[in-house]
Amino acid sequence: MNSTSPRMADLSAQEKRALLAHLLRKKTSASKFSPLSYNQQGIWFLYQLAPESTVYHVNFAARIGSAVDIPALRRAFQALIDRHPSLRTTFLVQAGQPVQQVHDHQQVHFEETDASRWSEDELKTRLIQEVQRPFDLEHGPVLRVKLFTRSAREHILLLVVHHIVIDFWSLAVLLNELSVLYPAEKAGVPATLPPLDVQYTDYVRWQSDMLASPEGERLWAYWRTRLAGPLPVLNLPTDRPRPPMPTYRGATYAFTLQDELIWQLKALAKAEGVTLYMVLLAVFHVMLYSHTGQEDILVASPVVGRSRAEFEGIVGFFANPVVFRANLAGNPTFRAFLSQVRHTVLAALEHQDYPTLLLVERLRPDRDLSRSPFCQVMLVQDKPHRLAEPGAPTFVLGETGLRMNLGGLVLEAFPLERRSATLDLVLVITETAGSLATTIQYNTDLFDAATITRMARHFATLLHYILIQPNTRLPALKEKLAEAERHHQDTTRQGHKETNLQKLNYVRRKAMSHWHRNGDGKL
Repeated sequence: MNSTSPRMADLSAQEKRALLAHLLRKKTSASKFSPLSYNQQGIWFLYQLAPESTVYHVNFAARIGSAVDIPALRRAFQALIDRHPSLRTTFLVQAGQPVQQVHDHQQVHFEETDASRWSEDELKTRLIQEVQRPFDLEHGPVLRVKLFTRSAREHILLLVVHHIVIDFWSLAVLLNELSVLYPAEKAGVPATLPPLDVQYTDYVRWQSDMLASPEGERLWAYWRTRLAGPLPVLNLPTDRPRPPMPTYRGATYAFTLQDELIWQLKALAKAEGVTLYMVLLAVFHVMLYSHTGQEDILVASPVVGRSRAEFEGIVGFFANPVVFRANLAGNPTFRAFLSQVRHTVLAALEHQDYPTLLLVERLRPDRDLSRSPFCQVMLVQDKPHRLAEPGAPTFVLGETGLRMNLGGLVLEAFPLERRSATLDLVLVITETAGSLATTIQYNTDLFDAATITRMARHFATLLHYILIQPNTRLPALKEKLAEAERHHQDTTRQGHKETNLQKLNYVRRKAMSHWHRNGDGKL
């Protein structure tokens, strides 16, 4: 037995993980380049098709309502880049394959702009222009920081990051660490952040090894069975024909579900032994069924993709969209369908580590370049996680009016208009204290704003129906929704008729008044 074994036995679990990560990095230190994860490969491919597209630009904007030590803020962002290798990574092609290169050092891209003379509209225009500015993934940077100064106590902070190196969990991690780094830099003292034993390239190696192992075969066997047979194509009625190639032009419609409704939904979820997310997913399926009449429906939903604890504090693109396949045939009640959704979600989460891009490669669904390979719609539920300060993930999604204090920086969310869409329809539900802020991101090549407003109304109506009568059968729910829409249209037409009559009577009164003033019987 060699002298290393006793020392290994004395190491803690954390020390063993750190040693393993060091050995893995040492093994590949001869090469400057690392392969991409599967989900990174998907984004890289789309970037090659349309490098000017902004669809994978992740942005965070906030109004700072306090004085800012700008040099300290710049140093804090430099510390983030020094700490997280993903933020100083560039992407290129070697031997015909995309690879990523982590640079030993990279200067933070931090710009300050005097915006004191701008109007609010001009400010928003400039912010959107900055968000839409393309990235050069080959030369970098992949993170841009802009500070727009309105006055000594008002600034707008804008972060724009390419999705190939970040997800929304990672963005929350950055905000959390910024709240530690900024006051430390301002005070001139060392920041106390836990050391990072691994980095994103370690995750890429872990993913590759896992997929080549029996565990990878187990995951593949599940998805091969679950997605067997011809995959359904969701045929939502559109306002315009689908273009032959996606343009990714989009818009967003926002609405808020009432607080009382949320507590009732949570009570229903508890009574049925499911989560609030499962209830929302089931209702989303029913809404799609009501609009299409289809009984076999696929809905995507992103998972954080950090099944191993050592990856929780790492910045990188871990999120993986899993596919939920629902069978709405057989005239089930909503309660029975909710039970089906529960089993589907639990099984999918147990097998969530299998990358979607690899599923596409191995299942080879019929390809239509005008659509995504599996799903045209997605449901996203966002809520705080334990690494972030309370409210940080919600803040990342830019819900109006939310505030947070990051180490002395008083931030208020500054929502920016979203002008891109990766899919036909994405329902984003953000859980805050006592309410659900809901947005629908949609493809404007396909849908008018009025159509999306109607879908949002249908989603809220279905939520009310299932609370009152969870044993209602799905075809009956579909008919109830149609009845509610007819009633809404009748009410709207009656309101327009009354408004027009009021306008007509107003014109008549003005005409009669004029006639009386003239006194000559002429108008």
